Amino acid sequence: MTTYNLVATSAMGLEGIVADELKALGYTTQTENGKVYFEGNERDIARTNLWLRVADRVKIVVGSFRARTFEQLFEGVKALPWSDILPVDAEFPVSGKSVKSTLFSVPDCQAITKKAIVEQMKKSYMRLGFLEETGPKFKIEISILNDIATLTIDTSGTGLHKRGYRMDQGEAPLKETLAAALVYITKWKPNRPFVDPFCGSGTIALEAAMIGQNIAPGYNREFISEDWPFMKPEMWEEVRDEADKLADYDQLLDIVGTDIDHKMVEIAQKNADEAGFGNVIEFKQMQVLDFATYAENGVMIGNPPYGERIGEVEEIEDMIMGLGDMMKKYPSWSVYMLSSMENFENLYGRRTTKKRKLFNGFIRTDFYQFWGKRPKR
Repeated sequence: MTTYNLVATSAMGLEGIVADELKALGYTTQTENGKVYFEGNERDIARTNLWLRVADRVKIVVGSFRARTFEQLFEGVKALPWSDILPVDAEFPVSGKSVKSTLFSVPDCQAITKKAIVEQMKKSYMRLGFLEETGPKFKIEISILNDIATLTIDTSGTGLHKRGYRMDQGEAPLKETLAAALVYITKWKPNRPFVDPFCGSGTIALEAAMIGQNIAPGYNREFISEDWPFMKPEMWEEVRDEADKLADYDQLLDIVGTDIDHKMVEIAQKNADEAGFGNVIEFKQMQVLDFATYAENGVMIGNPPYGERIGEVEEIEDMIMGLGDMMKKYPSWSVYMLSSMENFENLYGRRTTKKRKLFNGFIRTDFYQFWGKRPKR
């Protein structure tokens, strides 16, 4: 097998969690903004695509070099070993981005990159005419940051947040990768009760269930690299079989998702049924302030509405104040809320134990963490 330089990309602020995931899988990592680098072979490409819950994509890093002129870009791209990865009939669309760099015209950079790859491929494969591009797809990206050009090939295809279970969603769904990150941050264990009082389409509860039963998030989906000649079908089958053996389908879970909107509860139930958790997670229509429990040491995670329309903010503020008052009755419970409201702590009536800045899409939010009292031993 070949050893590749690989990178797992992530949303800003989640790199540390992705690095922890990779370390848990046995890899040595190096972290930058939105990127975690590691090395691996073909099996590692399949394994990380299958198991990473918080990463956006896994990419092969073909090479990096300084490029301040189009000639430097062309020669730098041409010097990279494209024919070691791309078969002669590969379809290879090129996307691009440029930040704080001399070469700022992305369309020109894409065109020059494409031309340089074609030149290298034609020379390696001794072709005189056009390359047909009728074979498997390899999505290439040229990214230029501070005049350093980096060429990558996407091994995931559709983003890793697409688990394959979401049949439907609401107006502002939480990405599965962010939902998994929220669960990781709480350090929740499957022996503890778990509640999402703003469940929407059920994403946080579903990600918790997959973590609780150690189910690989990519088990029921396909990846673009499955079509590549050097990514053998039997290898993918072995990696999936390994994931199936590691899953603990018999692990009992106490996970509840509630929402005030009965339509969202129906959607969440459909998604749970599709994911195989129809009888594992309990979804029900309920207002958050109607929450009541006899359970101890539970975890509540929520993504309450942000209040974008007139009149909504006041309603949400009242709800947060009510939530803070209500949870005083459950001192052993830990409460974690993702919100864009900067006065959340004042409304809740308690200082956070910790607070973490996160981005929900392009919305800057904080993950407010109110830890419960530790249970007596």
